Amino acid sequence: MTSTRLVALVCALSLLLAGCAGGALRARSGPEPAGPASTGERPNIVFVLVDDMDQGLVRFMPHLQQLQKQGVTFSNFTVTDSLCCPSRSSILTGKFPHNTGVFTNKPPDGGFEVFHREQERDTIGTQLQQAGYRTGFLGKYLNGYQPADKLGGDRPFVPPGWHEWAVAGNGYPGYDYQLNVNGNLVEHGDEPGDYLTDVLAGRGNDFIRHSGATGEPFFLEVAPFVPHTPSTPAPRDVNEFPGLTAPRDPSFNEPDRSDKPEWLRQRPPLTPDQLATLDPAFRKRAQSLQAVDDMLAGFQQTLAATGQADRTQIVFSSDNGYHLGQHGLLQGKQTAFSTDVNVPLIAAGPGIPAGRTVDQTVENIDLRPTFAELAGAPPSPDVDGQSFAGLLRGDPAPSAKNVALVEHHGPNNGKHDPDRQAPASGNPPTYTAIRTTEGNYVEYTTGEREYYDRARDPYELDNTYPALSPGQQAALHDTLTRLAQCRGTAQCAAAAHLP
Repeated sequence: MTSTRLVALVCALSLLLAGCAGGALRARSGPEPAGPASTGERPNIVFVLVDDMDQGLVRFMPHLQQLQKQGVTFSNFTVTDSLCCPSRSSILTGKFPHNTGVFTNKPPDGGFEVFHREQERDTIGTQLQQAGYRTGFLGKYLNGYQPADKLGGDRPFVPPGWHEWAVAGNGYPGYDYQLNVNGNLVEHGDEPGDYLTDVLAGRGNDFIRHSGATGEPFFLEVAPFVPHTPSTPAPRDVNEFPGLTAPRDPSFNEPDRSDKPEWLRQRPPLTPDQLATLDPAFRKRAQSLQAVDDMLAGFQQTLAATGQADRTQIVFSSDNGYHLGQHGLLQGKQTAFSTDVNVPLIAAGPGIPAGRTVDQTVENIDLRPTFAELAGAPPSPDVDGQSFAGLLRGDPAPSAKNVALVEHHGPNNGKHDPDRQAPASGNPPTYTAIRTTEGNYVEYTTGEREYYDRARDPYELDNTYPALSPGQQAALHDTLTRLAQCRGTAQCAAAAHLP
């Protein structure tokens, strides 16, 4: 047994007594599915939100797969933009980018500065705090936020709505970062114990144990920076998956893009040198998520050890997806292809039937109203999303919603933006799109249009928009237009339907 795995075994055993920040728990089965919560009891909610994870990486996370067996997987979950800050703003507020004003990662049409000025006083944190929940936020907040920001005060700024706050700014490398811990700056260096995902796991376990001791219901969001580039793995995982290669599906380095919009059509095929960068990038992405998988297992162990497993919902998702060679693009995001906008959403806990897959349309704006309903908080009519708490319980879909909206401003040329992409990675112009259970429809400000029938063409190779009838084209355009202008639960629910 290697020394790394010996440490992992000790860590796994000690979890039952004191909790553990990291460690490899992959060989263990997760706890048994929790039974129904007692009547009238408000559940705790643990929400783990990773950064830039595509659907194809779930298979490298055995504890996440165990969570799937214990609960429900939403196969048609869509984000409002395949870019960090607008997507995270939608999750926090339950609103589309056209209502948050956050379309990019930097001002004047995005970033923390815009969110702080326009939206920060009304989020899932403030709503659940007002409903009597103990709230915690750990990890990555919004692009542009810096831990040392004082914003006119005498201590580093902590946004409203959070009892426990431990958030980094540039945490992408995994080391040498600052955490704003409840208004105090904590420095972390480059030792193995400073690895950020493990530090967040440790703080998350502490939060869970403290809440268990007080008996307060809690909402905890933990947002690791991985697998976002540079996709730094934990020291124990740097040699995992030797020889692993990036998937080569039919869209990989797509040779014929004559039907695509100009920004993509004009790109030459990826060269052998460019293709050679994709396999190590994919391997590091899988490696970096091992510590997140350990985190999930650790949370479940701590919940069980503190007697809270049977009243805690665990929800896992990503802020956006990722492409890696598909359609002739290097690694990146920001497109309307399914690789970038259709991301994992997995939930398990009391009252959630085990082993189900739900294909109804759900979007990240729906997370806030769902968490609010689970917590018994009064609904906020200003949010654009709809609760899918009924789908978690196995109830029939409550509405005819079958469309998700995606809004993107581009190209992204911000000098210091960690998500700035070269054209070879995909850097499209401004577009608006809708995604149904059957297809993807995109309108660019250039006047170009795309439609992909995913039932027939799951890899989105053939743009069939020119072959649609005038009536079909008009229905797609009208639905997109209504959604892109809607405001509030009632109006957006009515608009999110394609006849």
